[in-house]
Amino acid sequence: MTSVRARAPRAIVTGAAGLIGQYLIKTAGRWAPGWDVHGMARAALDLTDHAAVTAEFQRLKPDLVIHCAALSRTKDCEQDPENARRVNVHATAHLARLSKEIPCIFLSSGEVFDGRQGWYREGDEPAPINVYGRTKLEAERVVLDNPRHTVVRIVLTAGTSQHGDRSFVEDMCRTARSGKDVTLYADEFRCPLPAGVIARAIWELAQQEQPGLYHLGGSERLSRWEIGEALLPWYPALTGRLVRGSSRDHRGAPRPADLSMRCDKIQRLLSFPIPGFRTWLAGRTQREVDVWDFEPAVRQA
Repeated sequence: MTSVRARAPRAIVTGAAGLIGQYLIKTAGRWAPGWDVHGMARAALDLTDHAAVTAEFQRLKPDLVIHCAALSRTKDCEQDPENARRVNVHATAHLARLSKEIPCIFLSSGEVFDGRQGWYREGDEPAPINVYGRTKLEAERVVLDNPRHTVVRIVLTAGTSQHGDRSFVEDMCRTARSGKDVTLYADEFRCPLPAGVIARAIWELAQQEQPGLYHLGGSERLSRWEIGEALLPWYPALTGRLVRGSSRDHRGAPRPADLSMRCDKIQRLLSFPIPGFRTWLAGRTQREVDVWDFEPAVRQA
């Protein structure tokens, strides 16, 4: 009598070519052993093509969806609000409907807040001031209509992407290498995290079966200027190119001043302490900083 082997649990990660999607896929063997992980990248599947997404969903029959894909550039969202809604809201709503019987984790943003308060908790009232934030908030509400689903708000991610154009660190270095100055506001605050830390936290949360709304950011509140100063020892291209500025002089899409977040709720579920950005950088080798993985944060001295 032949036995039938149960298949491994299967996860779909959208935005597989994006920064966090890439880290989720490459770290799955470490933080989600035994899972069969399938990445969905825009080049292979347009998430706004609902028929094609439905067909792929039915083919893979996932047990979990981690939805990272988004139109995340604030400028792009402001220039084409309808496309921002198609990608950030309608595609998310369709995935949430397809996932009605399974867990779905949606990566949202601290941009759902106006930035006047800082150190936001999950219970604080959202008040987005730009198109990107409004579309993320609308998508959050659709996702959370299902009690099996989860929303994780993040803010600023450091990492290394396939084409070098996904993280804020890559953006800064590319501007500096082109011979231009990088203006960093000393009165705009964020709580950045390495992509590897975010990936581990998402994988751990996925296996906790504790759906709901969570904030995930670094434990240090830093200004954009302080973030740039922290990066200088690791990225020589930035030397002489960082300019201290003020958000009072900002032109363009509205930007929240302070998106620091309290992460006590998710911290209680994780097996590791969420580091601050400067704390994480301290004592790292150049190679470790280049890959922005989690492992150096737990290395023994």
